Amino acid sequence: MKASGRARRALAALGLAAALVGAAACGTAGPQAGGEGSASAWIISGVTDKAFDDSFDSWNVDHPDQTFAIQSFANDPYKQKIRTAVGAADAPTLIYNWGGGVLRSYVEARAVDDLSDLAADPAMKDRFLPSVAAVGQIDGKTYAVPNNGVKPVMIYYNKDLFAKIGAQPPSTWGELMALVPRFQAAGISPFAVAGQPKWPLLPWFAYLVDRLGGPGVLDGIVANKHDGWSDHAVLEANRMIQDLVNKGGFIKGFASISTDSGADVALLYTGKAAMTLGLPATYQTIKTGDPTFVADRKLGYFPFPAVEGGKGDPADVVGNPSNYWSISAAATPQEKQVARDYIKNNLLNDKYVRDLLTVGNVPPVAGIDDAIATSSDPDYFRTVYDVTAKAPNFQLSLDQALSPAQGDALLTNLQQIFLGQITPEQFSAAMNATVGS
Repeated sequence: MKASGRARRALAALGLAAALVGAAACGTAGPQAGGEGSASAWIISGVTDKAFDDSFDSWNVDHPDQTFAIQSFANDPYKQKIRTAVGAADAPTLIYNWGGGVLRSYVEARAVDDLSDLAADPAMKDRFLPSVAAVGQIDGKTYAVPNNGVKPVMIYYNKDLFAKIGAQPPSTWGELMALVPRFQAAGISPFAVAGQPKWPLLPWFAYLVDRLGGPGVLDGIVANKHDGWSDHAVLEANRMIQDLVNKGGFIKGFASISTDSGADVALLYTGKAAMTLGLPATYQTIKTGDPTFVADRKLGYFPFPAVEGGKGDPADVVGNPSNYWSISAAATPQEKQVARDYIKNNLLNDKYVRDLLTVGNVPPVAGIDDAIATSSDPDYFRTVYDVTAKAPNFQLSLDQALSPAQGDALLTNLQQIFLGQITPEQFSAAMNATVGS
């Protein structure tokens, strides 16, 4: 079955040489199918994969004729592999994604199924926080459902290092910048960041653009507004980033630091850096690497500061509302049914919620107050849950909100901003050239 012209264009935007076999191709089971009547899923390795494994293991035990074959990948390799697999109509039955522009490209390529009927099922309809569930919708239809915890980006800090210089968490950008020389004088790097994979740099840009110009600026950019990247808030955000870099705000050699191994977060709990701007994986990594650091209440956290004179609401949040499952349109009818049954009956059920909380992840599920209250760290989990539920605007990570081509260009150009290799004006010109791609 040949893909339509629109589908071919959407897959070409993913950079998939194999796309022309057709995202709507029929009869392929995906590389990890487990045989007739079984299904497959790929997950991202890390502290949360145990919750995924436990959920699928439990399902497989209870449904021996509807089993899943699971394969795990590191974050960055997964993003490349899934694009190729989707384009070749060889994706797993359940496609792990982040929503946003990448999901839209899948929808336009007819590579994923419409799940609106499943989302409207009485057993599913009220399960998720509405703002998080909405990220899985494209043009009013549901193509993805949440499968993981909420992921607002916050600043995590080492309370001992703050006490060492007599500092309090900053509430404004000016207060944050004033801490930089104080930490440096004490021989402490103000911020750790993993520059090697590029995407950890994104929250700095997104938060500053939001705080300066409000959510409308990024909304316009995501909507491919002409010259949207030349907005004053974009230019000023990049100037502020370069000012922070030039004043020694980040640990030396940050461009070569990886995050998959947790090397960036280790700098925080080993006392080499005072702060890091990160997803809840920061908490999870610390809890795994040095449980006593969390148990002894040495870890603090606070929202990204307001920018003096900015138009944005300091309660706005950047990050990933969750991760999501979509069902591959290329899967067989039997595989699709297995996936649908799993989503309806096991996805983020009570045991799944408890498992996520155990590994430090807060599920986007309505009515989990009791589970949070009896968890290992109710104060932290309640903060993450409330930050998400009450945010006036939750901006999806831009590498996922934008088209794949634009997201890749943004990562490259933003890394060059951090390294001082291009000016804010050159950044804007380069990104304006990607509009519509």
